Amino acid sequence: MTKCKCVDWIALVFFLFVTVSCSESNSKRPREIIVGGDNVVMILDFVNSADSVKKVNWYLKTSEVTNMPDTMIRHMRTVDDHKSVDNHTKILICSSSGGTLLVDRATRKCLFYAITPNAHSVEYLPGNRIAVALSTADKGNRLEIYDAGRSNTVLFSDSLYSGHGVTWMAGRNLLYALGYDELRAYSLVDWDTPNPGLQLEEKWTLPETGGHDLYASSENQLLITTSKKVWKFDLNSNAFEPFAPLANEPDVKSVYYDEKADHLIYTQGEISWWTHNIYSINPTKKIMIPEIDVYKVRVIK
Repeated sequence: MTKCKCVDWIALVFFLFVTVSCSESNSKRPREIIVGGDNVVMILDFVNSADSVKKVNWYLKTSEVTNMPDTMIRHMRTVDDHKSVDNHTKILICSSSGGTLLVDRATRKCLFYAITPNAHSVEYLPGNRIAVALSTADKGNRLEIYDAGRSNTVLFSDSLYSGHGVTWMAGRNLLYALGYDELRAYSLVDWDTPNPGLQLEEKWTLPETGGHDLYASSENQLLITTSKKVWKFDLNSNAFEPFAPLANEPDVKSVYYDEKADHLIYTQGEISWWTHNIYSINPTKKIMIPEIDVYKVRVIK
């Protein structure tokens, strides 16, 4: 091989290495999943869990959280949402029994708590703030904002019938919230003050009622689950379309989708509103969790 050809081969190998590396960095595979149900939140090693075999990396009963008022125990009996936040050092948990917690992953210590009637979704916001979507209940049907440094103190609220989903999109600087029949977009107002608020920027009527889960699959697309199917919402064209992989699947309670990898993870209400199965497509597998009534699954990359 001539010196020129050798240089060409080295250049080609380097190009392929960079291309693959960039592709992988743009679309990381899930390394862990967070599963919740009853009064339990567990974190599983996604790669090494399948069928009835589970590798549990973290397990928490909400009744065993330390540094939490005893009165909060009854408000955390039915976990509804759970997200890994702050560089995966903390777990944000809400419960339809009426509570929300921020828990340190390493110590299981309560860092924040609030009574949040029929809370169905929770999101961590810039500036150590927390958004909670409340479903139908006395003092529910709302979107509430808290500061993680001030437990049980509502800083702002807006009415939202059957609040079920909330997600922050940093690239757009907007908070999206899902209700029974509408999707909303809010901007942050007076965020650097002790009295922050939200400004409603836009809202859209859902193509069908029963809004349930809300997930940002990219900076340009939201996935929305309803009672009958799963929809995708294009944030540039403001258009709803059925999400093909789950277009005909009813009662999807939570959904994750990586567009670049075409990887889908979801839960479906197979026994009333709960299930004992986590479903994955590409790679295709099912993770069985018979010991709790599973509601949602979230992903840690």
